[in-house]
Amino acid sequence: MKIATWNVNSIRTRRSLVCDWLDANPVDLLCVQETKVVDEDFPREPFESIGRHVYCSGQKSYNGVALFSRTPLDNVEIGFGALLPEAIVGDLDDQKRAIAGTLNGVRVVNLYVPNGGEYDSDKYRYKLRWLEVLRKYIEVTLDKYDHLCICGDFNIAPDDRDIHTPPGNKPIVGTTSAERDALQEVLSLGLRDPFRKFTEEGGIFSWWDYRGGSFRRNRGWRIDHHYLTPELFDRTISCTIDVEPRKLPKPSDHTPVIVEWED
Repeated sequence: MKIATWNVNSIRTRRSLVCDWLDANPVDLLCVQETKVVDEDFPREPFESIGRHVYCSGQKSYNGVALFSRTPLDNVEIGFGALLPEAIVGDLDDQKRAIAGTLNGVRVVNLYVPNGGEYDSDKYRYKLRWLEVLRKYIEVTLDKYDHLCICGDFNIAPDDRDIHTPPGNKPIVGTTSAERDALQEVLSLGLRDPFRKFTEEGGIFSWWDYRGGSFRRNRGWRIDHHYLTPELFDRTISCTIDVEPRKLPKPSDHTPVIVEWED
């Protein structure tokens, strides 16, 4: 089974690019983030016309997540509130950042983790709170499902190999110890990074700024991830980053990351 994650930076702007990629790369499930469109305006038809089942949760101009599956998904749920009480979730589901579904017995959780803005800002503190609730959400999910893949744009470089220039003394959001520790708290529930199963190298990225020739100079970050429960991790046969869509006209600033495991 193949699952891909891709922050598309506006599904309406990128719909032809995404459809073309799906035609050339018939993954079982594509998880997308930053769709930037309310559900009633989501461009379903282009994806349904190429045989994809579409599930989405979006808002106007910001955030938004969706699933494109070759076969129908089971038990699709939106947001943390599907599993956690309102007293814990609070306002975190106001921003559309989480959608989950089950495919061939595997629970897939598609996430768009908050960016965090500037260090020690309200947005940064919101990100840390969101990650704290994410851990509780994944803990409950693991009580319900044996096989889990969480994927998406995490807006965190797990270690210094995952950023073109390691941060110095000034805190850089996406690399701070608080964010990395919060991510590790989630992974401590028993999740592993399949990308690192196949390479320990640095300098391999999934996001490049549009400015300053960042892609051409490979000044990027690896912030788009898959994390798997142990049995899926053991069965994984590849985890790759497809840089080709980033070379096309008017691309997203992110590019797809694909994980494959044996059934």
